[in-house]
Amino acid sequence: MQRALRRLFILFALLPLPLLAGEWSGYIEAQGRYFSQHPLEPEQRSSLLSLAAEPEFYHAWDDDRQSLVFRPFYRWDSADSERSHGDIRELLWTYAAENWELQAGIGKVFWGVTEARHLVDIINQTDLVENLDAEQKLGQPMIRFSSERDWGLLDLFVLPGFRERTFPGIHGRFRSQPRVDRDLTRYESDKEDRHIDLAIRWAHSLGDWDIGLAHFHGTSRTPDLAPASNTAGETVLAPFYPLIDQTSLDLQATKGDWLWKLEAAYRSGQGDAYSAATGGFEYTYVGVLQSDMDLGVLMEYLYDERGDAAPIAFENDLFIGLRLTANDAQSSELLTGVIRDLDSGALLFNLEASRRLGDSWKAAAQIRIWSNIPEDDQLYAFSRDDYVELSLARYF
Repeated sequence: MQRALRRLFILFALLPLPLLAGEWSGYIEAQGRYFSQHPLEPEQRSSLLSLAAEPEFYHAWDDDRQSLVFRPFYRWDSADSERSHGDIRELLWTYAAENWELQAGIGKVFWGVTEARHLVDIINQTDLVENLDAEQKLGQPMIRFSSERDWGLLDLFVLPGFRERTFPGIHGRFRSQPRVDRDLTRYESDKEDRHIDLAIRWAHSLGDWDIGLAHFHGTSRTPDLAPASNTAGETVLAPFYPLIDQTSLDLQATKGDWLWKLEAAYRSGQGDAYSAATGGFEYTYVGVLQSDMDLGVLMEYLYDERGDAAPIAFENDLFIGLRLTANDAQSSELLTGVIRDLDSGALLFNLEASRRLGDSWKAAAQIRIWSNIPEDDQLYAFSRDDYVELSLARYF
């Protein structure tokens, strides 16, 4: 897989220079994290500093029918060598006709409508060392054909190549106990990371309703983790990526100030077949307290049929949150919320805030706190990973 990424990068570098006369944008970011509690393992660090850059090149030609986007990413981390990593987020050629579009290269695709968990978002692999919330994704090699008709938008995907999930290293926080050793990665497919995955999605708007139906066949982006011994005799977790089929539905209904959301999925191939769903609402108070600010109240229920056997922690949980949008010139925003496990009483608090500083700078903060985590809970490995994160980014 890494060889394929290098070949695509070399191909881009060899394109004729006139073709590269496009536009550059992007950002450079400095980020600091401080953990308020001593870690479970002595090797883990209590503070870190990291630097990241994500430039973007864009060029269009042929009367804007064709375009090329190139978006590399790199982060250096002072504490965790596994978090010091690079990726091609996008290297994508697009040809757009009147009612169809063809894309080829490395791209990013997002499916989903809910806030707390994205069940249906399966095309790209999670870049877990970036953030535990699984919002950051690795670039995915793909060929995508899209056709837009009166009956909706149809997307067909051929995905020739698999990306392994990133995991924190021995010095990193937010890591499992024991840690994951990617050197022991195995696949169900005898083609390993060269298996060709396939996906199809239909999306349409019917009045106030936005509907998405999708099916995916290929290597699961979420690995099973099993205890094993590495070459050093250390007990670790070995990732295993099975072949799966997943059928999913996402719904969003806009009813005045109400926004109703649902994501549901049925998966087979990764153990026993199971279903999972996340659904709820967001109600927005427009011009709260006779100001320009909008205040959104969010509530979602998270369900997974596997219960405690699920390799994720959210199988019977409730999310409640607030979203404050200032609607000011600085684009000030704040999102805060809590997820409560309705079985164990475990709590996860989260706060995210951001604000533009002038025309080119943006400051952001995140606070995450775990509370009342039982020792037999999957989240116990993170129970001492309360942290404050501050970042400052320069956009160009």
